[in-house]
Amino acid sequence: MPGNLPLDEKRNTLQAVSNPLSLRVERAEPAQNRNLARFAWIVVFYNILVVLWGALVRASGSGAGCGNHWPLCNGQVIPVSPGTHTMIEFTHRMMTGGLTFAVLGLVGWIFWATKRGHAARFFAVASLLLLLNEAFLGALLVKLDYVTTNQSTGRVVMLAIHLSNTLLLLTALTLTARFASATQSWRSLNRGRWLGWAICGAAATLAVGVTGSLAALGDTLFPAGSLTQALTQDFRANSPVLLKLRLVHPLSAIIAGLFVVWLVVRAHATRNTPDPTRAKLARLLLLILGFQFLLGIADVLLLAPAWMQLIHLLGADLYWVVLILLSAETVWPESWESPATNEPSPKMHEPVL
Repeated sequence: MPGNLPLDEKRNTLQAVSNPLSLRVERAEPAQNRNLARFAWIVVFYNILVVLWGALVRASGSGAGCGNHWPLCNGQVIPVSPGTHTMIEFTHRMMTGGLTFAVLGLVGWIFWATKRGHAARFFAVASLLLLLNEAFLGALLVKLDYVTTNQSTGRVVMLAIHLSNTLLLLTALTLTARFASATQSWRSLNRGRWLGWAICGAAATLAVGVTGSLAALGDTLFPAGSLTQALTQDFRANSPVLLKLRLVHPLSAIIAGLFVVWLVVRAHATRNTPDPTRAKLARLLLLILGFQFLLGIADVLLLAPAWMQLIHLLGADLYWVVLILLSAETVWPESWESPATNEPSPKMHEPVL
């Protein structure tokens, strides 16, 4: 009988009578959010593909494949009878253009599917701004001739900025995908637990990525015939800056490794039962970290061939994505008490991969 219905069912019945479409929309929202999250993850992995192709541009010496023209390629919209270097560089530009449209579509979908103040909106807009800055920095590298065999300090500085922006873009896209299936507002994010430690650890890991890419550039510009020669280059007093920076990479990796240990411990340190999502991410992070150390050793012993650099970079990008995810799950878990209200926040959906 209607008089015996629970209060929630009475509300749903009245809502259905006043607006028959309301319940359908409410039931459709979880599936809509899952589709949105899946598209966001597709954009994340496509961005990684663009990054890998950019590394191929550098490793193959194709940075000047379109001359110093940008956005045109050798003064043409579509190059006629292009050589190998031109095809590699032009493909990278086309892939970046495709990423731009994908991110624009993601931003539009996020704003259409989420409420005002949703955390995913903040990271989606950040992704678009960082992507635009990425294109601007890439154009500067071309226009300033910081490509191919250029060994200037200016190239090192510009490349470090460019690589930092690349990782920040990957961070923003990853957090957009993570929060696309969540319910948190961006205003609540500054109340996350251990946020300062997470930022410091992520910054140390970012330094590992930047120094690693600079080390790879040094291996490309100054190839060594043997491991002994490579070590001699690193410690020689008059060695170029790029070669001296190769020593910074393993040192920064040790510091970042300490952060990973802390993060994994925090991921398992829960007051009740361990969260399964954080536990899975922690195990995956340790697995990729071990794999990365093995690849780094192999990279040194094999004198950094281009194919090994690409595999190592792929591992680094996947490691970064999992690290950001685990940091987000630890700092902003699925359910946590807000310091401002001392009440549990709404439970978040598990990230859709």
